[in-house]
Amino acid sequence: MSTRLALVGCGAVTQAVYVPLLSRRRELFEVTAVCDLSRTHADAVGERLGVTRRYTSLADMLEAGGFDAVVMLASGSHGEPVRQALAAGYAVLCEKPLALTEAEVAALPEGRLMVGYMKQYDPAVRRAEEILAELGGAGVIRSVEVTVLHPSGESQLAFANLAQARDVDVEPLRAAENAILDRALGERASAELRSVYSVALGSICHDLSLLRRFTGSPVAVDHVENWGGSPGSIEISGPLPVVGRYSIRWHYLEDYPAYRETVAVHHDKGTLELAFPAPYLMNAPTVLTVVSGAESRNEYRDVTEAFETQLLAFHAFVTSGKPPLTDAAGALEDIVTAQRIAARYAVQHDLVLGGEAGER
Repeated sequence: MSTRLALVGCGAVTQAVYVPLLSRRRELFEVTAVCDLSRTHADAVGERLGVTRRYTSLADMLEAGGFDAVVMLASGSHGEPVRQALAAGYAVLCEKPLALTEAEVAALPEGRLMVGYMKQYDPAVRRAEEILAELGGAGVIRSVEVTVLHPSGESQLAFANLAQARDVDVEPLRAAENAILDRALGERASAELRSVYSVALGSICHDLSLLRRFTGSPVAVDHVENWGGSPGSIEISGPLPVVGRYSIRWHYLEDYPAYRETVAVHHDKGTLELAFPAPYLMNAPTVLTVVSGAESRNEYRDVTEAFETQLLAFHAFVTSGKPPLTDAAGALEDIVTAQRIAARYAVQHDLVLGGEAGER
């Protein structure tokens, strides 16, 4: 059964990832509408997908209808546009982060919502989950150690020949985003505190989503440090919910040659290590290295694209009701963890903190 989709947000991830994937899975998806604040972006994506119904207003698109589901791909907080789409009765796939505040999630109506964390659908991650379950689950983990080397977005997407838009005034968008951050962190929150929080929900949330799959969300945040500029480098650590500890080291390295992310799960009998490539490179395999007794090392890799598997899961969710790996509750757990990160950083550095995070 083909699902008719409306795409909201026609920027980098849409052009580099979703357009190619939807173009090759036309037996399952038909894009019937696209929407972006930029007419340039909407036209670029509309041309590539053969879509004539192009909007610069979400309200106009939702009122016109003609689709079964909405894929929310715009940047920033998605709380309000997702609320509008759910209220209009559409199923929604929302790219992370779902929102920046708990209040935005609480305001969402009942409906069919899937939150996209594509790494959860990576075949190497699913295999690691299976192996961990065979070993005894979260109770055998000693530590989870994450390292992210993050070059500039421009360098990661240089290959994609993206359409550039200069027909949108970004200042009102920044003001609206800052207003939401005010509710999350308080109006007096410093620029560095806002940067740490934004990185936590914009990038580190992928690693939080993996922790949710492997161990459950962290129960606390013991230590947070930020150095080397803004966003610079961020270090986070604390206890896992069952046993053991986690550590995350995230480094923005503008001129680093290529994105690299490693997640090592050390357990009683060895290590499961995942090495992720740049997320925008289609069908580039994540490598799972399994280290066990007597120095045995085995590698697992699969070129199945995680973004594509996520889309297939959304199709199953819309057509047959199969639950997604992350819904609003899972996304809310990541927001709470990000606010705990901000709260710990504020305490360590004697920074003013208010809003929702001030209550953590």
